Amino acid sequence: MSDIVTVADLHKLVSETRNPRTMDLDRLPVPELLARMNDEDKLVALAVERELPNVALAVDRVVAAFEQGGRLIYIGAGTSGRLGVLDASECPPTFRVPPELVVGLIAGGDTALRNAVENAEDDTAQGAEDLRDVGLTGRDVVVGIAVSGQTPYVVGALAYAREVGAVTVALSCNPGSKIAAMADVAISPVVGPEVLTGSTRLKSGTAQKMVLNMLSTASMIRIGKAYENLMVDVSVSNRKLMTRAIGIVTEATGCDPAQAEAALAASGQDVKLAILMELTGLDREPAEQQLRKSRGFLREAIDETRNTSAQD
Repeated sequence: MSDIVTVADLHKLVSETRNPRTMDLDRLPVPELLARMNDEDKLVALAVERELPNVALAVDRVVAAFEQGGRLIYIGAGTSGRLGVLDASECPPTFRVPPELVVGLIAGGDTALRNAVENAEDDTAQGAEDLRDVGLTGRDVVVGIAVSGQTPYVVGALAYAREVGAVTVALSCNPGSKIAAMADVAISPVVGPEVLTGSTRLKSGTAQKMVLNMLSTASMIRIGKAYENLMVDVSVSNRKLMTRAIGIVTEATGCDPAQAEAALAASGQDVKLAILMELTGLDREPAEQQLRKSRGFLREAIDETRNTSAQD
């Protein structure tokens, strides 16, 4: 059963209390209703800002896990679970990483992505079982996502992750939550009562999405997936991404689009490699060797190649 068993218990949660600034929500004309929602949304970034030190700690643990062959695993129920699955699913095309590097798990399985399977969140044992099914190890990082901070499915998952020796991170929107007390790193952006009481897909969901964006993006940057502020490991898998890749090579090197397209063709549609070849004049094979030597960090590969050329 859920840990939330009474109305009184529910109302102890900040995320479930009534918002005194929106008591007249049902009487507002649409423009004012939207303005009120927008005013509340402005509070979310400030709440996330207060948690940046904890987000940074989590990023450091994720990067260390990646460097040791570990994974980032998100697990949650309802909106929280969907947001985790969304962030995980966007990592392969954005950063050209294997789908198993960032994993998203949701209570109720894939069915719950489109259809509410609300009772699934009450199953403590299933949280642990879902982590077993993906072969959780002590090298992984598990991020338990729950607005309330006490969803049984997530509690069970984090308890099992601790048993295995994985790093645990809790992402909730209530202070002093149960999952925060269980985790190695607790991220708790407290955004206050929702515009519409109990609809935690609003401010709380926005805060979770912002934090998840930071976790995955910052971690990927720290393992060499960016050059300057450009995505240089983007997967060129469709026409739009091909156009984007040409633009990235153009921005990084100063060449024209025709040169960028030619460089991409010569590199086998590898954006990072195309930039290195264009900036240094290396052919594909030595450029690949230099990237491997630089552990995939493009800036290091460029600097090393230029330093070597200057010494010759």
